[in-house]
Amino acid sequence: MAGGKKVGMQIKISSITQIPIYEQIEIQIKEMIMAGMYTPGTQLPSIRILARELKVGIITCRRAYDDLCAQGILVSQPGKGVFVANIQMEHLKNINMELLTDQLKGICEFARASGISRSELIENINAIYNKKEE
Repeated sequence: MAGGKKVGMQIKISSITQIPIYEQIEIQIKEMIMAGMYTPGTQLPSIRILARELKVGIITCRRAYDDLCAQGILVSQPGKGVFVANIQMEHLKNINMELLTDQLKGICEFARASGISRSELIENINAIYNKKEE
């Protein structure tokens, strides 16, 4: 892994979302890996450099990297850096599906408490999903 190419990050942080910044970083890194922008062995910027580029705290970036390492998506090599792990895309998809399921549970609870029917919720999801694909 130490021979992987080093890359800059193209992460956009939104202050108007309720998603914590560390999660925004995690999600976007996963998306870039799934899109093939970062291949196994690619070295990511150090935590300090990423924090400076994104204008966020070092602890926030460390949390994102630590979570991705715990999921097996990134590998940290002390003294060398953080690298994209050699993972199967199916494994990454399964991790994302678990995360999505957790989020959908909260959305369903909110919908029920708000009096939104299942069909209304599904109709809304379909509209959002289809709009994203266009």
